[in-house]
Amino acid sequence: MAGTSVLQQTNFFSPPAYPPQFSELNLRLKEQQCLSLLKRCKNLEDFKQAHAQIVKWGFFWNSFSASNLVAACALSDWGSLDYACSIFQQFHDPGTFEFNTMIRAHVKDMNFQDALVFYYEMLERGVEPDNFTYPALFKACAWLKAKEEGMQIHGHVFKFGFESDLYVQNSLINMYGKCGEIQHSCAVFEQMDEKSVASWSAIIAANASLGMWYECLMVFGNMSSEGCWRPEESTLVTLLSACTHLGALDLGKCTHGALLRNISELNVIVQTSLIDMYVKCGYLEKGLSLFKKMTKRNQMSYTVMISGLAMQGHGEEALGIYSMMLEEGLDPDDVVYVGVLSSCSHAGLVDEGFNCFDRMKSEHGIEPTAQHYGCMVDLMGKAGMINEALEFINSMPIKPNDVVWRSLLSACRVHCNLEIGEIAAKHLFESNSQNAGDYVILSNMYARAEKWVEVAKIRTEMARKGFNQVPGFSLVEVGRRIHKFVSQDTSHPRCGSVYEMIHQMEWQLKFEGYSPDTSQVLLDVDEEEKRQRLKGHSQKLAIAFALIHTSKGTPIRIARNLRMCSDCHTYTKLISIIYEREITVRDRNQFHHFKNGTCSCRDYW
Repeated sequence: MAGTSVLQQTNFFSPPAYPPQFSELNLRLKEQQCLSLLKRCKNLEDFKQAHAQIVKWGFFWNSFSASNLVAACALSDWGSLDYACSIFQQFHDPGTFEFNTMIRAHVKDMNFQDALVFYYEMLERGVEPDNFTYPALFKACAWLKAKEEGMQIHGHVFKFGFESDLYVQNSLINMYGKCGEIQHSCAVFEQMDEKSVASWSAIIAANASLGMWYECLMVFGNMSSEGCWRPEESTLVTLLSACTHLGALDLGKCTHGALLRNISELNVIVQTSLIDMYVKCGYLEKGLSLFKKMTKRNQMSYTVMISGLAMQGHGEEALGIYSMMLEEGLDPDDVVYVGVLSSCSHAGLVDEGFNCFDRMKSEHGIEPTAQHYGCMVDLMGKAGMINEALEFINSMPIKPNDVVWRSLLSACRVHCNLEIGEIAAKHLFESNSQNAGDYVILSNMYARAEKWVEVAKIRTEMARKGFNQVPGFSLVEVGRRIHKFVSQDTSHPRCGSVYEMIHQMEWQLKFEGYSPDTSQVLLDVDEEEKRQRLKGHSQKLAIAFALIHTSKGTPIRIARNLRMCSDCHTYTKLISIIYEREITVRDRNQFHHFKNGTCSCRDYW
């Protein structure tokens, strides 16, 4: 038998013939000793010794001992899934616990397909699942994005009568959310007779996984209104992400307070999330303050701070944080350099941008990706170096992707270079771009040049491909609630008073010399129609609403999904003087701080 595994010595699996003096009590004590030895295992070698003892004394035939044996090997941090599988294969009649153990072990080891295979084997053998079977299975389906399999297993939940089990319902919410079926997540959540903190966390996470940030805040509001739930740390971090994306500073501050009340010490990840929220909500001073107070920083902390400064147009300060990172002995990675190059782009630091691009390759051995090349094209494009940007693209050692050509197209739009814009658009269309915005930009460039036939061709092509233009919208936070306005909006409950306020604002703007820039309305309509359309831009509606519903001197913060037009930029500068308000607008990836008639971007955006 030399060299043969104890698992293959099948004679050990039947109870040995014990001496007459060996009582049942002695056997029970010996079994307890073996199980105690099993619990004390710290590594696989310890486990193998405990395994040998269990086999030696014939306890393997005892289902309790065998179950503990496979669970210890399969689920412990030091365990071996292969070894656990070899033990499982020796079971003549594995039960529900053993199958659940193997399913959980495969999910833990990220072998999600095998977890489902074990479930199907379980059913084929006639072993009935229990409520502990399904949470791990739904986790496997979530990771695999296996919606069809998940729905089939959901049917089994009803068949076996576990549809009202709290843990099963929570895992269903999570699974459907990860598979993009938020309506099913909501249906399960709404049908629950009893909810736990984990239930609320699951439905909030399901909305977050699909970028439904406004819905995240609505659900959390409902959770808070019930008054009997203490949110988990993960839920609060998700809420921070929601506030970050929506620009909801006041709600973000409330979430920060909840974190401080519920958690004794914030870890690096949570602190970094807080910094990200503050800088992306336009409160740079607070973000910098938190960054400087951190006792331990990692690459992500520096990346967030550098990117935040970049968005605010503080390129030189961003480079200072980058230098601090190097002094601290942290090596920058490709993500850090995206932030560094973006900061140079936003601030117009062309020479510094090229220096950083060269250092990335020569000093840190980082091969530039398409994203880095896109940053360089954006850097040159913002500076009006359109021809140089095209030459740079043509000299790239890798094939330019959509990001690179889109950066060039955006620069052409800003600097009205239709010739090179057509080149960039052609490359995007040849790559089968599914981004409707590419077509919209070229269409708008043709419209500005009054080439209406070309505009019609682009719009027809968009319709043929089923592309829809994303409507521009602006979000404004008033009274800890997010209000959304789309261009020409008449759906808001207060739209009447908003348009009345717009009329008052425009009356006062005339005294400041404001004249609507109708060239921004890229439609073949008369001047009066263009002026009316400019009046209804979403940013202006959001400002009017905030002026009505906030007290004098209160800062106004707005987040937009599309780039601000030059008319809205001029309009907002003048409004900041007339109403003596600080107005912060997050224009996708850049901030504009309007105060006393000037903007922090210095009209460079």
